[in-house]
Amino acid sequence: MEPDRGPDASRAPRKQGLGTFEGVFVPTLLTILGAILFLREGWVVGNAGFGGAILIIVVAFVITGATGLSLSSVTTNIRIGAGGAYSIISRSLGIEIAGSIGIPLFLSQALAVTLYIFAFREGWQGLFPGHPAFLIDLGLLAVVLGIASISARFAFRVQYAVLALMALALSSAAAGAFFWPFEEPLRWWGGFPGAPEEGFPGTSFWIVFAVFFPAATGIMAGANMSGELEDPRRSIPKGTMAAIGTSFLVYVGFAYWFARIAPPEELVSNYTVMADRAAWRPVVILGLLGATLTQSLVSLVGASRILQALAAHQVIPRGRALARRTPAGEPRTALFATAGLVLAALLLRELNAVAPLITLFFLITYAMINLVVLVEQSLGLVSFRPLLPIPRTVPLVGLAGCLLVMFIINPVLSLAALAAVVGVYGYLVQRGLPPPYGDVRSGMFVAIAEWAVKKATRLRGPGERAWKPSLLVPVEDVDELRGTFRLIHDITAPRGSLHIMGVAVGDRAHRLEGDLATAASHFRDEEVFTNWTVIETGRYAHGFLAGMGALRGAFLRPNLVFLRIPEDEDRAVELREVMDRAPDYGLGVILHAAHPRAGIGRKSAINVWVRTPEWEHGHEVAEVDLQLLLAYKLQKNWNGRVRLLTVVESEEAKDAASAELARLVDLARVPHSEVYALVGDFQTAVGKAPQADVSLFGLSEAVDFEWTRRMVDETRSSCLFVRGTGAESALA
Repeated sequence: MEPDRGPDASRAPRKQGLGTFEGVFVPTLLTILGAILFLREGWVVGNAGFGGAILIIVVAFVITGATGLSLSSVTTNIRIGAGGAYSIISRSLGIEIAGSIGIPLFLSQALAVTLYIFAFREGWQGLFPGHPAFLIDLGLLAVVLGIASISARFAFRVQYAVLALMALALSSAAAGAFFWPFEEPLRWWGGFPGAPEEGFPGTSFWIVFAVFFPAATGIMAGANMSGELEDPRRSIPKGTMAAIGTSFLVYVGFAYWFARIAPPEELVSNYTVMADRAAWRPVVILGLLGATLTQSLVSLVGASRILQALAAHQVIPRGRALARRTPAGEPRTALFATAGLVLAALLLRELNAVAPLITLFFLITYAMINLVVLVEQSLGLVSFRPLLPIPRTVPLVGLAGCLLVMFIINPVLSLAALAAVVGVYGYLVQRGLPPPYGDVRSGMFVAIAEWAVKKATRLRGPGERAWKPSLLVPVEDVDELRGTFRLIHDITAPRGSLHIMGVAVGDRAHRLEGDLATAASHFRDEEVFTNWTVIETGRYAHGFLAGMGALRGAFLRPNLVFLRIPEDEDRAVELREVMDRAPDYGLGVILHAAHPRAGIGRKSAINVWVRTPEWEHGHEVAEVDLQLLLAYKLQKNWNGRVRLLTVVESEEAKDAASAELARLVDLARVPHSEVYALVGDFQTAVGKAPQADVSLFGLSEAVDFEWTRRMVDETRSSCLFVRGTGAESALA
């Protein structure tokens, strides 16, 4: 993978970053061990019983553990930039997908700060019930903003004090066993009575699981600080997995503590049972306050880093100011913008409605991390060689688990969250953002193409139904290609393809390469898949035939060669050689004779001249297949009309010929078509036919270039003389 070349990378000064312990382990651990542990784990045990609670904890941590392993694996494979999950996803699936995840992730991370502030307020009012709620909220926001605005390092050093307070609080709770003996028997499965605020209406295993699951999230707390870490490739895997493992043991240990220290009736009705049964109640309350303060701080700092990365890569329009960093490398503007969003959310005073949506956006992010690893593993690219390889089942379990939990929590909101992500993705695709670095999308599409090639190669039988124009165009002078640009485009667009072969006679190869690269980009800009190459040769026909032979073994090989009528006899000899050999390479022929003044006119009318068959024998007129297919392509791109014309010797044959032409139009399904059966000799009839912008004729094996020039004069239009290979079918 390439290093980050975005604006954030270029402006951020090099400085000593955070280490594994302070930059990843501590913030991740303190984010996981939060309000759920202090206020809701006892309720989970009271509802589900000890065995049910252990099952809930295991399932939750299997999902986040698998995601943590996926996160760890992918970060050992790339040089991760600022933005955490956003940076990881953008380097694999592209900036549009990463942005569609990053914007909701930023909003969720910022709104999560508000929820943690509300949780802090509840704990604070437990100690000081008379303090005004709004002033508590504003006070905590001011504190965390002040800490974060100094520097990320200072903010993370504050965690040491909180970590010590958390350890003291959990020790005080555990020591409560000496004052409140473990007298309750283990109940392996609970009665699921529900919540006290709802009057205990009863609940289910999955609803209790949904209440607990947010406790297992927060695994991105360290990864979100990727731009501040000294060695993110080493620190993120070690710190994240150590925090997940430690917090799992804490939750399992306290599940046993809750199950033995209080009866189920008290566990489901008293959310502060941990503080009430602790050795020293105030210390547990202070631990709750410290945990929620840290969660607020870590989320605010992490959200500002995500916002700065989004702005640096232009995902946020007109976000140049948000992308700025201070001389010390701090995203100060993004930090204050994030704090402003938090303040606006605090003024709403009620976030219960969006709280599940926040969890869902986190889950979508975790699902995408697993998907990134699964895609990288499946592609088998040499660039994916992580220092921490994991089995494919790990990201698969993480991805399936995240999606399952989403729809368990709230199916309707899950669909709304996914719709929001898709909407942001569509917006970013429409903007056409410049990629700041390479990603694996091209490799993904190549892998899909290889799979499709293998499948298609195994399928035997004719390919008339899959036929579409794929032109091989020899070019000596790019000005010739410019003159036929619109006609070639209208024959191939939008699903056809173009192969430009520069034939450099002499020492013109270098100049021709640059000209063809520019011309190919113009075709691609107008939705025509185009590639090009240059062959150096001493003789036009020899070089071009060698190129035709080389393309014969390609899967996506051309099926038509597009030639221009020669200007001199020497070139006419070489073109005859090319056209004679074209069938050997499976190539039909289009010989273009441009009208010197009319060009392709109004791009409206196409005349298809059909040679008179033996109508009475019901001949299927197979030789006009390619003519009809090309006429249909031009008609579709021009929004024009097609005329089928033939010449008969007498008035008696006119009706039968017209009927056969009408039948052919019906079988070929060419809309907006007219048929004409003209009486007389061919030369005279051509001159009397309705005026066309392009006329199509069949091409005989013995090509008469003088006759083709006369047809241009007689029809007063540009002409295409075509010869198929038999692989085309207008009736398929």
